[in-house]
Amino acid sequence: PHLHSGWQVDQAIQTEEDRVVVIRFGRDSDQTCMVQDEVLFGIAEKVKNFAVIYLVDIDEVPDFNGMYELYDACTTMFFYRNKHIMVDLGTGNNNKINWALADKQELIDIIEIVYRGARKGRGLVVSPKDYSTKYRY
Repeated sequence: PHLHSGWQVDQAIQTEEDRVVVIRFGRDSDQTCMVQDEVLFGIAEKVKNFAVIYLVDIDEVPDFNGMYELYDACTTMFFYRNKHIMVDLGTGNNNKINWALADKQELIDIIEIVYRGARKGRGLVVSPKDYSTKYRY
């Protein structure tokens, strides 16, 4: 579901006790976001026991753009019990995934690792796959 205000985003992050909160920040009309949204929609049912997924349009809700440095077209972030969980993807940016992860199973694996790590109190988890070579410059 979409969150339409900063308050709704805060509530979503703060009130979820048992599951990972996955938030896709971006523009609904953006091509990259559309790809990511399709994948998130496709896995929502499979991960519903340990994760809840929300979409936030960064133009409609600009409250977090500065705080989380949301300058990319599409950014996916993870939270657990009101805490931002970082993921080491091998890209150097552990705060977020700022590209569309088109593989459903890879995204499920990452969410699962975030869930397992966060439950043990970890603020940083290591991705099962290294994405450092995903973009060849």
